[in-house]
Amino acid sequence: MFDKLEDLLVRFEEVLNELGKPDAAGDQERFLKLMKEQSDLQPIVDAYKEYKSNQQTVEDSLSMLEEEKDGEMREMLKEELSEGKKRIEELEQELKILLLPKDPNDNKNVIVEIRAGAGGDEAALFAAEIYRMYAKYAEGRRWKTEVLSFNENGIGGFKEITFMISGGGAYSRLKYESGVHRVQRVPETESGGRIHTSTITVAIMPEAEEIDFHLDMNDCKFDVFRASGNGGQCVNTTDSAVRLTHIPTGIVISCQDEKSQLKNKDKALKVLRSRLYEMELAKQHDAEAAARKSQVGTGDRSEKIRTYNFPQGRVTDHRIKLTLHRLEGILNGDLEEVIDSLTAADQAARLSNLQEAR
Repeated sequence: MFDKLEDLLVRFEEVLNELGKPDAAGDQERFLKLMKEQSDLQPIVDAYKEYKSNQQTVEDSLSMLEEEKDGEMREMLKEELSEGKKRIEELEQELKILLLPKDPNDNKNVIVEIRAGAGGDEAALFAAEIYRMYAKYAEGRRWKTEVLSFNENGIGGFKEITFMISGGGAYSRLKYESGVHRVQRVPETESGGRIHTSTITVAIMPEAEEIDFHLDMNDCKFDVFRASGNGGQCVNTTDSAVRLTHIPTGIVISCQDEKSQLKNKDKALKVLRSRLYEMELAKQHDAEAAARKSQVGTGDRSEKIRTYNFPQGRVTDHRIKLTLHRLEGILNGDLEEVIDSLTAADQAARLSNLQEAR
């Protein structure tokens, strides 16, 4: 590990040297690549420099302890020595995590699909609440949310809604959200006060660009139609809505949110490309048993990952057995503790898997 860290330290200095040259920005593509490499290496280099600094502190303290006779001074040196050793252990763990292979999609924007499952109108209402939860979480991180398509149920719920969240590291934070989310509560329409269980499915897909997935336009069929629902006069009186069918897979995507047929077409293509890219990623994951072992959950849409229990005010993530009694805050977008816990569990599993492989 430390040989690799020394190599990365050398490479970091090389990158800084290249960026410091007067003509560095002349080749924009190379300049951006170097800037990204610097950004990726910075946290590793910072942690490794702190590790080396603490190592030196420990060595100096040990050396001084051998010579020091004053009792009070020796106590101070021992305390410094203890703190230095503790920090070295923490930094070793941090460095192991920082050196784990990076998911190439981590910095991408995400496309989120939420679909109502079992529970009829109650599931659709819950789908709307989960959409708002992610939108508020994105807002808190100053990310942008853009609705791509939706199908309302008429009472404020969504049978399905697809939206994009744009922001640095969006996929790295939200990739563990795919799966079945379950709600347990007494619906407003329930006169007997019985608790009902409803479900929705969430799919998190990295935004796919042409470089990630080439889409053959000969495989695509477009139909246009008049939009329905709340959309304003212009939307509802022109054939601006677009239905895109991907012939090989049978995937159908409808977009009617924009007044422009061209914009709706672009949105539909964006969703299709990301869905097909996600399917390719799923095939790769299925082919790599070691990778699958190290994941927190399978990421499959059919896997029950979380329960939101209203009578008890709790949220339970079943993959890591995490229960938090602050349902209201989580539904208001305070997802940091949940996502941090999932990230930590995934990193621990990957480290363990790496050690087993060795």
